[in-house]
Amino acid sequence: MAIPVRQSARIGAYLFKQRIKGVKKFPLIVELEPLFACNLACPGCGKIQHPASILKQRMPVEQAVGAIEECGAPMVSIAGGEPLMHPQIDEIVRQLVARKKYVYLCTNALLLPKHIHKFTPSPYFSWVVHIDGLEKRHDEAVDKPGGFKGAIDAIKLAKEKGFKVNTNSTFFNTDTPQNVIDVLDFLNDEVKVDQMMISPAYAYEKAPDQDHFLGVTQTRELFKKAFDGGNRKRWRLNHSPLFLDFLEGKMDFECTAWGIPSYSLFGWQRPCYLMNDGYVESYKELVETTDWDKYGRGKDPRCDNCMAHCGYEPTAVLATTSSLKQSLRALRNG
Repeated sequence: MAIPVRQSARIGAYLFKQRIKGVKKFPLIVELEPLFACNLACPGCGKIQHPASILKQRMPVEQAVGAIEECGAPMVSIAGGEPLMHPQIDEIVRQLVARKKYVYLCTNALLLPKHIHKFTPSPYFSWVVHIDGLEKRHDEAVDKPGGFKGAIDAIKLAKEKGFKVNTNSTFFNTDTPQNVIDVLDFLNDEVKVDQMMISPAYAYEKAPDQDHFLGVTQTRELFKKAFDGGNRKRWRLNHSPLFLDFLEGKMDFECTAWGIPSYSLFGWQRPCYLMNDGYVESYKELVETTDWDKYGRGKDPRCDNCMAHCGYEPTAVLATTSSLKQSLRALRNG
């Protein structure tokens, strides 16, 4: 399924405007974290490792919306923690949608049935449900029996009510190409989600489980084999073709973490949400005072095994829009 024409045109116009204005660094999508608390304790995530005093905090609506307004990004990915634990998350979404921001609300979906009545279907709004494998694998990843069934039931409920539903799947070094194929086949052909996002497990410093992150070579081997046989064209993947090329090792990119910055209770995080090298109050300060050239593979040891979307998807998007050939390719592939 292609990205809707309206959204493609909006993002294209935004990118063109930045080039015309000569802006070198700008946000494509913001990762907004209005809380760190979660109803799960996934071993591959480090958000709930914060002190109890931090986990109790909730970002005010005005602060959340103000950050997006200040940086001007056309898209927002709301994460956490579990966003549905925020008592005003529906108001944050409503205000962003009213400003015609494309909003992706990332959730484990276990609380979705309880809160879905607070939300309204919109071309600007999508649920993004984390599905990290089929039942046994997913329940292990989220450390909760029944987590998979609850998430799939919630996806079906949301689709019945007219919402757009995407999924996000993280793969670890315990996964095989067949694991990837099985879960994406299931989501694409049986559950029929609108679009799917995939990610190699990244070395998140605070995660309790540090043994199962993928290295660069492992990532390339995993996705090259999973994509074999035309699966890339068959699956409804919400990634640029160049980023998928990057995942399977057909090309390499420099990290452009400023393109998908993270804003949380602490402020704008540098250089990205996977590393904690301090926080600043404004996106302008983030861009102008961060030494971006010192980050990336071969520059900072913490980046050596990273192929995360927050650093490399913006590079792929910029490379796509800078090339007529790649732009046409992206249009053909949706």
